Amino acid sequence: MRTLYFDCFSGISGDMVIGALIDAGADPVQMEEELKKLNIDEEYNLSWGKVVKNGITSTKFHVILTSKSEQTPEHSHSHAQEHSHGHSHGHSHEHEHSHGHSHSHEHEHSHGHEHNHSHVPHSHHSSRTYKQIVEAINEANFNESVANMSLAIFKKIGEAEGHIHGLPLDKVHFHEVGAVDSIIDIIGAAILIDQLGIESVQSSAIPTGSGHVHIDHGIYPVPAPATLEILKGVPIASNDIRSELATPTGAAIAAVLAETFGSLPAMTVESIGYGAGTKTFENHPNVLRIIIGEIQ
Repeated sequence: MRTLYFDCFSGISGDMVIGALIDAGADPVQMEEELKKLNIDEEYNLSWGKVVKNGITSTKFHVILTSKSEQTPEHSHSHAQEHSHGHSHGHSHEHEHSHGHSHSHEHEHSHGHEHNHSHVPHSHHSSRTYKQIVEAINEANFNESVANMSLAIFKKIGEAEGHIHGLPLDKVHFHEVGAVDSIIDIIGAAILIDQLGIESVQSSAIPTGSGHVHIDHGIYPVPAPATLEILKGVPIASNDIRSELATPTGAAIAAVLAETFGSLPAMTVESIGYGAGTKTFENHPNVLRIIIGEIQ
């Protein structure tokens, strides 16, 4: 059985998942074409390229919002923007200058779009509703596997947000997860996993980090309430790093798709991918490792 294992030693986020899948051999150009079915591609550009994180070459995936987008990125995607040789993208809240640990020589591919209609309605309040996102996925004519994965991940996040804020699912407005970059991360991950022919998913325990994070509602503890709600029933790994390591999107991808959580299963390894996070840490590479192989 062709199995994907999430090795989350530095946490997990949506952009790390896509970077790791591309690094493991998935085709980002095919993903980009599939994502056009949402008809929101005038709101973003995509880029991906190699970076070095504390000695590990990995793939960094960016969703770069255009002036036509009225969305705000997921709160936890990047509160710190790494400065690297080549490119910087402005969807973070503060700048982290890294010296010596990850002088990331990025070789990136950027792609632009010129469409003027949308299945996912614009919002003047920096949010999209759960219902709007579900309708957009259903209208996009993705294959059944991609649609089901995407819908299940969004439902997991929507239920968590609704529980935290005391709202029924259909009333949930996604100020963070409804942002364009999170829509792309979730559906893009589903497209790439389907493309790679993955039949089952397993994961390590999820380290969440510690400290505090700034989100729409103020300063919250790490893990953020929605992230912790999403991870109910999922083993959380102990970690003393004072930073947010697991985002709501990353947590939901693992929580929904992984059938079991534990150590790396016995398998014949076929491919390995490293997906870079935005932050750089002094003592370990901030990457998500995925391992794809056959389990007998």
